[in-house]
Order: sequence, then C-alpha cells, then structure tokens
Amino acid sequence: MKVLIVGCGRVGSRLASELDEEGHEVTIVDRDPGSFSRAASREALSQDFKGNFLVGDGTEADLLRRAGIEEADSFVAVTEGDNRNIMAAQIAKQIYKVPRVVCRIYDPIREEAYRKLGLEVFCPTIEGSRRVRQMLMARK
Repeated sequence: MKVLIVGCGRVGSRLASELDEEGHEVTIVDRDPGSFSRAASREALSQDFKGNFLVGDGTEADLLRRAGIEEADSFVAVTEGDNRNIMAAQIAKQIYKVPRVVCRIYDPIREEAYRKLGLEVFCPTIEGSRRVRQMLMARK
C-alpha cells in the first residue's frame, strides 16, 4: 500500500515507522524540517526507515503531487492543526480521489461535523475520554 502522511509528530512518525516495517511504501510531509530529526531522536523513525520525507505544506497541490498523492492508496492528516488536517484531507479525498483518507480532529464539535461531510475522522479528545472512563469503570 502507498501511504502519504501529512504531519511528522509523534503519531505521524510512529505510524510511518510501523507501516514501513510492514512493507508499505510511506511518504511523510511536514512543514518543519526539524520534525524528521526529532522523530529520529525519539526513535520513532529508525535508521532502517525506507520511506520518503518531504518538507512543505501538506495542503499545496505541487508538493502533494511530488509526494505521490496521485498514486496513493491512503492519506493520513495528523498535523497539530485541525484546520490544516481538514483542508489536507478534503484535498486528498475530493480533488485527488485517494481511496482511504483519515484525519485527526482535536475539537469534538468539528469531528462530528466533518464526519457528516464524509471524512473519516478520529478525535483523540473523544477517544481518550472514552478510554479513561472505561478504565475508571472497570471492575477489578
């Protein structure tokens, strides 16, 4: 599977590493060139990582084409900004017709709104709250 990930923070770099280890073709895009070295220093991306890195804005058409969006099977938007993630995911889904698009949204209100628009979104705020509640309510 060819995967394009926008955002090389903790989630993006870990996901990229895991997918690469499974044999998938991975490209990571981030606006901050230092994000790639930080991921490597956290050991989120090993020396064995075979994927590609591109510095730039994951909402720019030229950069996305250089990153291989036209051949991508999957697209993941996990930057720190909801607006950027939403925009990048919509571009991937609507303009480039990427078959599988996943987008992280921190704001629970936005998560529901964009889900209704057909984006596949996840909200760490909702997921984290749900998991903590499960842990609190679990009987020992």
